[in-house]
Amino acid sequence: MSVKQNVKNVQASISEACQRSNRNPEDIKIIAVTKYVSIETANEAVIAGIKHLGENRIEEGLDKWNAIGDNVGWHFIGNLQSKKVKKMIHAFDYIHSLDRLSLAKEIDHRMREGRKMKCFVQVNVTGEESKSGIAPNEVTSFIEELKKFDSIEVVGLMTMAPYVEDTESLRPAFKKLRQLKEEVKEKKWLHAPCQELSMGMSNDYEIAIEEGATFIRVGSSLVGKEN
Repeated sequence: MSVKQNVKNVQASISEACQRSNRNPEDIKIIAVTKYVSIETANEAVIAGIKHLGENRIEEGLDKWNAIGDNVGWHFIGNLQSKKVKKMIHAFDYIHSLDRLSLAKEIDHRMREGRKMKCFVQVNVTGEESKSGIAPNEVTSFIEELKKFDSIEVVGLMTMAPYVEDTESLRPAFKKLRQLKEEVKEKKWLHAPCQELSMGMSNDYEIAIEEGATFIRVGSSLVGKEN
């Protein structure tokens, strides 16, 4: 099946999920996760109307950025080492994996003056040892500490749910992230408007949308897998 058709199918599924949860499909942004595909395939997604691309490997992400350009939003969605920030900071618009102050300090240090990096704070809602992210009970205090970094704007929260057959069982995790987002939003911090939720992947994005996702990260069901 072509990428163009995949995009149509995902958009149709989004519309259905929005119908069930009384939401507007225009409020959902699709990030095509292109880490396993070529520049050509990533570009097919852009031609088919995708406006956001997600990468978790810096070198391949920069290759795609150089080829495709910045007429789309570039999202870094993987674990980010502080020492690698310098290399990628100019190309990416969003970082989805902010989970420690040392990383925030490095992002702030490397950003061009006057520019802000849109960051999602990664939360390990389910407490899985294999997953990165801060604990739910640390979210508010962590985001409050980010105030001291002028170049960081906390646009929302992100979580990675476990891969399970029974996606319905993930609903409480997505719900919890939405509640945490509302708690932060209520603080009305200038550095942390926290209006977005990055949650849901190929197998569970419909449940995530029903629970409030605004960005979904879709790879295999959108662009497939080539390497």
